Amino acid sequence: MTVWDDLVGQERVSEQLAAAARDADAFVTAAASDAPPPEASRMTHAWLFTGPPGAGRNQAARAFAAALQCVSPDRALGGAPGCGFCDGCHTALVGTHADVSTVAAVGAEILVKDMRDTVRKSFTAPANGRWQVIFVEDAERLNEKSANAVLKAVEEPAPRTVWLLCAPSVEDVLPTIRSRCRHLVLSTPSVEAVADMLVRREGIEPDIAASVARATQGHVDRARRLATDPAARARRASVLKLPQRVEDVGGALRAAQELVDAAAEDAKQLAEEMDGKETEDLKAALGAAQGGRLPRGTAGVVKDLEDMQKRRRTRTQRDSLDVALADLTSFYRDVLALQLGSRIALANTDAEDALERLARSSTPESTLRRIEAIAACGEALDRNVAPLLAVEAMTMALRAG
Repeated sequence: MTVWDDLVGQERVSEQLAAAARDADAFVTAAASDAPPPEASRMTHAWLFTGPPGAGRNQAARAFAAALQCVSPDRALGGAPGCGFCDGCHTALVGTHADVSTVAAVGAEILVKDMRDTVRKSFTAPANGRWQVIFVEDAERLNEKSANAVLKAVEEPAPRTVWLLCAPSVEDVLPTIRSRCRHLVLSTPSVEAVADMLVRREGIEPDIAASVARATQGHVDRARRLATDPAARARRASVLKLPQRVEDVGGALRAAQELVDAAAEDAKQLAEEMDGKETEDLKAALGAAQGGRLPRGTAGVVKDLEDMQKRRRTRTQRDSLDVALADLTSFYRDVLALQLGSRIALANTDAEDALERLARSSTPESTLRRIEAIAACGEALDRNVAPLLAVEAMTMALRAG
């Protein structure tokens, strides 16, 4: 199993990255033996991965990072880097490689203080790997200051440093940064490709794999979670019942409250899993005894951690609402398909009765207005409108049609 096997439906991108990894390997080998580097190379110091949600941007970047760090002995016999089994590949894929630094948005933005140490590290030589790899998962969330810090590092990188930036589209990245990157565009994988991956890699029954792949319309991560997490399936089933619960004002407001509460519960569960351990680990690192007082002058460090955890809870709640909005959009898209007599396959076949009832009792124009209301809710959340206020406005618009 190579590192490229998780890139579902991205054969062209896999081929480009594999070729670049081979050239990168040749560059390191030549440098180690004082031989001249290859004249023509498909390797470069900065890459930008774009594509719709679920296409696998982060997986592609992570696989490339693993191939760059591959230490398989098969390479000496002509094998391609990226075996998936060696220590370099394994640690890069699971996120523990010393020379692969990952930056992700904890809250709504990646702050410059979150980037400072990483940018500083990008100018150093690899500690024990073949390359110093800086992986930015949410490049679209770089704010002005953090984007400028990245720009300076990308403009004049160290010889063996590689930047891997991921964003939904090229327009989401500062023009001066994207002009210095090699751009790879990932496409949404087909439903069939996602279902096949779930059967082969996760051992999911074929009919369940086909159902969740169809429900998520090729979103790899969400399909995997639906297939393996009963709680995720229960939440989705609850969201798909929402259109039937907004027939009166009271029902619309209750549905909004329950949707926001469910998202808040997701954030709370994550906090319970991670916050306590992070805090105890930090206190231990600072020299505080179990249950004892912190050493003088370290309270600010703990406060920074608490601020980060608060931002992460906000982000988790927003991500949960995003998933719910995507499910609602797919529901009304199916309604519109029925109303227009389209031959496209329905995504939500498990709610077909509700789809048909709503299709008969409303018009295509009202369905389009409802889809626009869901999009407007997402935009309001992007502007940091209070979640309950934004979702209440949406459910009232869904009721009005």
